[in-house]
Amino acid sequence: MTLSSDLVGPSAVENLRTVLDEESGDVIAVRFGEELTAGLIEILAESEEPPTVRLLVDESVLRWLRDDFVLASTAMELVEAGTLDLRSSEQREGTVVMTGETVISLLRSDGEQSAALATDHEEFVAEVRDRWNGRWEDGETFDLRTPAYSRVLETIAEEFDSTMESDFEMALDPLTEQDDDELDEVAVALLVAAKHEQLLYDISHWGEDVGVASKATFSRKKTQLEEQGLLETEKVPIDVGRPRLRLLLADERLREADADELASVVHEMLSTAPA
Repeated sequence: MTLSSDLVGPSAVENLRTVLDEESGDVIAVRFGEELTAGLIEILAESEEPPTVRLLVDESVLRWLRDDFVLASTAMELVEAGTLDLRSSEQREGTVVMTGETVISLLRSDGEQSAALATDHEEFVAEVRDRWNGRWEDGETFDLRTPAYSRVLETIAEEFDSTMESDFEMALDPLTEQDDDELDEVAVALLVAAKHEQLLYDISHWGEDVGVASKATFSRKKTQLEEQGLLETEKVPIDVGRPRLRLLLADERLREADADELASVVHEMLSTAPA
């Protein structure tokens, strides 16, 4: 990209997509907010030959990322593939993307447009890249504490079956399109397990082993869903020890819903429930 190829587009994410589509080497991305971070992960995940990106952002952005299970697990997929590296820094400078030959500043207007202003001035690019390489080295590593998305799906298929894997993936999908205070990955796993009448022991054991959440978190979420009238359980005797609990959907609307409709049915039920 040269000075004559400055971009003005509908969003910073779309400008970033154009920049990264032309790159296959090492990229440093600095001072991204939540929207651009999410956009970066989506762009890299969709690319057949993505560049290698080092993302240096405020720790609050990485904490936000960690709280979004689908996005974080996709990011972890990229981290494990060597496509993405994450570090935190408290630097307060502008939003910048550095490629091997270009420095691009991503700017927003007060309206709906965004500009990507680029320079390929050799000396300037070298100085900026050296400075941010140094700040990258000083940055703090950040643990997403989230399993890679493919591992989540592979292990749920291995532990249960491919139908449950497919249902879990479809039920998770609506969570990527909106902030959801009522459903998270643990609630979705429990609801899908109940749709397949699985044992609480089995789904919580899977969740803890793969790194989704602890058994205690699954147990607390199960109790919450019971109190909300979404789940119920029945005891299943075993040879030794206390009976285990089979998870069941507590309402006909949930039992009739397809997996990709579970989230919307849950929201409808909770919005009409007595206060």
